[in-house]
Amino acid sequence: MIELIKQQLTKNMPDEEKLNRCRELIQLLCLKILDEHRFFNNLAFTGGTALRVVFGVRRFSEDLDFSLVKKEKYSFHRLNDTLLKALALAGLKAESKPKSERTAHSAMLKFSGILKAIGLSTLESHKLSIKLEIDTNPPEGGHVQTRIIQRSYVFSVAHFDLSSMFATKLHACFYRTYLKGRDYYDFIWYMGNKVKPNFTLLNNAIAQTQGKNPDINESNFKEFLLKNIERVNFQEARKDVERFLEDKSELRLFDPKLIKSSIEAIY
Repeated sequence: MIELIKQQLTKNMPDEEKLNRCRELIQLLCLKILDEHRFFNNLAFTGGTALRVVFGVRRFSEDLDFSLVKKEKYSFHRLNDTLLKALALAGLKAESKPKSERTAHSAMLKFSGILKAIGLSTLESHKLSIKLEIDTNPPEGGHVQTRIIQRSYVFSVAHFDLSSMFATKLHACFYRTYLKGRDYYDFIWYMGNKVKPNFTLLNNAIAQTQGKNPDINESNFKEFLLKNIERVNFQEARKDVERFLEDKSELRLFDPKLIKSSIEAIY
């Protein structure tokens, strides 16, 4: 696996891109392992990494996010142990401390030696991390699809469809307790592709965290977007997302006037 990672990197590649591409190859291997061991019988791949891997968005991502769509025979500790053993067989030394006491089951996979091997650190102990998180109580209404992925490996994933992923992204954009610029890059991508959200899932997600169903629908969706966009600090959002972009010139899209006019035109 280390040699495969090295083959994907060039001498003139910026360190930031080397780190992103290295992390992504390991993410793809993790997805392949989850597929081989049938964990997608229980899980739907979602979030920013799913948007990149499945739909080709042009930004890198840090985490692997899933929703638990079938609880029968699901075990987070079995999933974590399976990943660690399969990663070891691929030559990757990984460690993690799985946490399953809360609704979100999570583990921070930490890889030793990789950053030194690809020249991003002089220390063997300097670790690369990938967070794995599974929402065990997702809001109802998500639509799941399955497809084959060919990205360094060939594997299949179960994932939310695009409208459902847009719904979960809108919930993250406007109801997350902290600003995450990557959310707004994804929002711009969805808008540019004229995607409409799964309104059932969006309303259920908001009701789950806010305690009230806002009854967002096609007729009031534009008003919902314009109202919430007003609260976003796009300067801060630019700072957060910059290190994940393949093309830094896309930061120019983080323009409130441009985004508002696009909402008016598209929705």
